[in-house]
Amino acid sequence: MASLLALLSSILWGTADFEGGRLSKRHPPIAVVGFSQVIGLIFGITLMLITGAWHSRALGDGGYLIPGLLAGLLGYFGLFCLYAGLSTGRMGVVSPISSMGAIIPLAYALLNGDKLSSITSIGVICALTGVFFASGPELNQGLPLKPLLLAVGAACGFGGALTLMSIGSQSSALMTMVSMRAATFLVTSTIALRYKSVGNFTRKEFPGLFFMGVSDFLANLLLGIACNNGLVSIAMVLGSLFPIATAVLAFKFLHERLHKVQYVGIALAVTGVALISAF
Repeated sequence: MASLLALLSSILWGTADFEGGRLSKRHPPIAVVGFSQVIGLIFGITLMLITGAWHSRALGDGGYLIPGLLAGLLGYFGLFCLYAGLSTGRMGVVSPISSMGAIIPLAYALLNGDKLSSITSIGVICALTGVFFASGPELNQGLPLKPLLLAVGAACGFGGALTLMSIGSQSSALMTMVSMRAATFLVTSTIALRYKSVGNFTRKEFPGLFFMGVSDFLANLLLGIACNNGLVSIAMVLGSLFPIATAVLAFKFLHERLHKVQYVGIALAVTGVALISAF
């Protein structure tokens, strides 16, 4: 069940990132990120009121609040870097490098007691290698500095956020996600007041923004639940497959051509998932 939740999380993340990258071609990435995060906060508060999750331990050893707030800030930074990078049109540079952020929580989990069998370890390597190749690394076109730096920033932001998210989820996955969105709401509000703008989105773009906010929140929540019901290392690897969904959607709706290396990557990722799930 934990593996299934993590895989579903990656699908939701990849779909939200596709929509975010598309909107960031027409609007400032910080506005796209900010607006969608506010939607996520509203959705999270609604779930919190329905479930009564606010009774979970917030502070002290094992509390969700501090890890959640820090994860929110790092995740916000990662999303901004990702959308800014995708808006440059160099998806084949930004996506694969940003996906390597999964190495950070994977290393944290292994250092803190997670143990993998030899076959499962091979599956993890296949999955991570596959997601890198499936994103379509444009190595033959060089590595321009701006998208490269944005991709590294996204990887560090996502990796740190995922690690802190797994820590906070030990107390409450839902409240950790609400705390994350509360932190990003403060940043978004400050930026909106500074520039006296909320992005100038059109009415036709609101459904996409709402979808992004809800999907991103659910992706975080499902991954947090997966961490509590299985190995953190495995959940993080499966949750990192989101660039595959982004690449497939770009192929389907933006008619971006898939390269041979991407097909190889998808096959490797599927093989890795099969090995992890079976063993």
